[in-house]
Amino acid sequence: MLLVCVAAAIFALISPRASRLRFAAGLRDTVLMPLVLLEGRASAARSAILSRDSVLLARGRALTDMLSMRAVAEENATLRRLLGLSARLQDGFVPAELLPIRVGEEFTLGLTVGAEAGVQRFLPVVTADGLLGMVDRVDRRSSTAITWAHPDFRVSAMSVDETAFGIVQPHLGAGAERWLLELRGVPFRAKLDTGTLIVSSGLGATYPRGIPLGTVVGELNTPEKWARTYLVRPAVLAEATGPVLILMPARARRGVSGVWTSVAAADSAARAAAIAGDSLARDAALSELAARRAVLDSLATDSVVMDSTVRVRVPPDTNRWRR
Repeated sequence: MLLVCVAAAIFALISPRASRLRFAAGLRDTVLMPLVLLEGRASAARSAILSRDSVLLARGRALTDMLSMRAVAEENATLRRLLGLSARLQDGFVPAELLPIRVGEEFTLGLTVGAEAGVQRFLPVVTADGLLGMVDRVDRRSSTAITWAHPDFRVSAMSVDETAFGIVQPHLGAGAERWLLELRGVPFRAKLDTGTLIVSSGLGATYPRGIPLGTVVGELNTPEKWARTYLVRPAVLAEATGPVLILMPARARRGVSGVWTSVAAADSAARAAAIAGDSLARDAALSELAARRAVLDSLATDSVVMDSTVRVRVPPDTNRWRR
């Protein structure tokens, strides 16, 4: 085989160019045909893979840009709402950023402020949506807070209309239900509907009255027959947590009445105004329709045929003609 290859190489070198080209073409069409086809398929596969990689890279960059823009928009919305809360509070709070969660400390948050900023234990940690938790440990320049999902979390609560009182604590269920709350110890005569807002009652020395805790999801069946237990959806969701405010003792003693409920009242007023506007617009449309119908009826009774073109005369007081 080696001698044959050497002889073919010598023949290719000494033969004329036309003969070499015909010989090479014959080899490609016969002996080397499988290799040529394999090379073509490999080249096509490589081009497809490279183009697919380019498409995936472009889609990845577009998705990354979209997610980053969405994250920035959500962060801006959170900051605007927190600024609105701080404007309503005016004073008596300390803003704080969140630190990475330490290993082994589930349902806790690290805060960037500590004793130097006046932070103490048992101070409420709030967001624009409501109560997030309570300061548990304080260092010089940082602190740790437990969230509403912590097993030790408890707060005296009531319905927003003050018809039912109880204790809010984490719902120690399985799966997604672990991220819910329970309102326990509600008197049996107090019936709460789904969607009822639950706020802190102010009983005790930790949480001032009126901080939103969540909304009622439904009633739980418990062995206790003298009291009701309700499942509550938290007002502050874990994935939506950003910068927070820590209420100082002086502010907690003065209370926070109207700070969160004013927003709910404004939303209710806006919805009521929209409904009233829709009602007025509907009444106006019905009145206009009735007036037009009366005019058409009047025109029909006073119609006069003039020629092949139908002419309808309006009552004499208008002294006009219409087709």
